[in-house]
Amino acid sequence: MSCSLRIGMVGGAGWLGGAIAASILDAHIIAPENLSLSYRREPSGRFPASFWTTDNQELADRSDVIILSVRPQDWPAVPIDASGKLIISVMAGIRVAALSARHKTGRVVRALPNAAADVSRSYTPWIASETALKEDRQIVRAIFGACGVEDEVESESDIDYLTGLTGSGPAFPALLAAAMMEHAIDHGLAPDIARRAVSTVLTGTGRLLERSGECPGEIVRTFLDYRGTTAAAIEEMRSSGFDTAVRKGLSAAFTKSVSMGETS
Repeated sequence: MSCSLRIGMVGGAGWLGGAIAASILDAHIIAPENLSLSYRREPSGRFPASFWTTDNQELADRSDVIILSVRPQDWPAVPIDASGKLIISVMAGIRVAALSARHKTGRVVRALPNAAADVSRSYTPWIASETALKEDRQIVRAIFGACGVEDEVESESDIDYLTGLTGSGPAFPALLAAAMMEHAIDHGLAPDIARRAVSTVLTGTGRLLERSGECPGEIVRTFLDYRGTTAAAIEEMRSSGFDTAVRKGLSAAFTKSVSMGETS
């Protein structure tokens, strides 16, 4: 990666934009003075050695790579001209063709990291336009590799599906954790003990899956075969519609992602 590469982050004061920016700098992909960030209301207190602006076109003019990290509904208010430059969108639903037409460049990447980029544990699927350069793909792999794990996928439909599956990031495990904590507290556990117990279960499970390489379904079957307390819980959850609820939730997220692209 060229040490002279300049990256601009539209929405740099936001949670995701700031997380990606921090990962880029921590991985030494660029120097702090080659990072530009824009904001609407007030700049973040982070990245004091970098350039901050409210003018998105000024940011684009100072950058070789422009990352769009704003809410999809706010995108119409970002009419920057990125002629000949690499645009990377981390907005849900917005299609490659729409990005290319609006920002006047054939070098476009659509990616979807999640909030775990804040701790360099995001999963980021991405797809590049047909006219993107080989060097563009190298830049994308470096940026999102610094945020966690990245995969180039085959179609925008894959991105739309993964918007719900992985783009939601910590939300689904957090939903499960909240339900578990509420149940534990209802049974008399102190809130701080319930929180530590549930958090450790979830983080430990993530480490176990990562280290063992086992399919999650195999781990579930192991507990079911043991016929103990965990099997009783799994069977009750499933009979209450757990698997169906997860499928319906992911389907709803996929439908929403597709509709966001159509309205853009």
